[in-house]
Amino acid sequence: MRHIINATVENQPGVLARIVGLFSGRGYNIDTLNVGPCADPMLSKMTITLDGDSHVIEQVTKQLNKLVDVIKVIELTSFQHLERELVLIEVAAPKGKRGEIMEIATLYRAEIIGVREKSLILQYVGRESQVNDFIKLLSPYTIMDISRSGIIAVARGE
Repeated sequence: MRHIINATVENQPGVLARIVGLFSGRGYNIDTLNVGPCADPMLSKMTITLDGDSHVIEQVTKQLNKLVDVIKVIELTSFQHLERELVLIEVAAPKGKRGEIMEIATLYRAEIIGVREKSLILQYVGRESQVNDFIKLLSPYTIMDISRSGIIAVARGE
């Protein structure tokens, strides 16, 4: 099962390396990893997704909490939360197909953020499953380049 872990950490050099080392040292694979500053510039928020059973998640959470630079760890999967992923995708768009691609973008409420002679660059934000569906619909049009942010998440309520 996929799990989402949020870790509030000190915004210091080497923190990311120590956390990634913790995962790799125990043979756990990180599916996605996002790091960004918090409202307090001395802190950063890490959103980590990984597959594993409850024992794996418990061990990872305990090990993260032992690191000096880690302030707080929350396993969000067991709480109500909101999650989103951003994808930027460049799609080959010959003149005869451009309208079809733009229609897909409109249906998904994606933005066209770049127009080139032979391609369109689209931006879409949604849940991971929605991003996967969007990419699948665009795949017949030749995807020239793609960048995904990975999941970011925040707990809802208290």
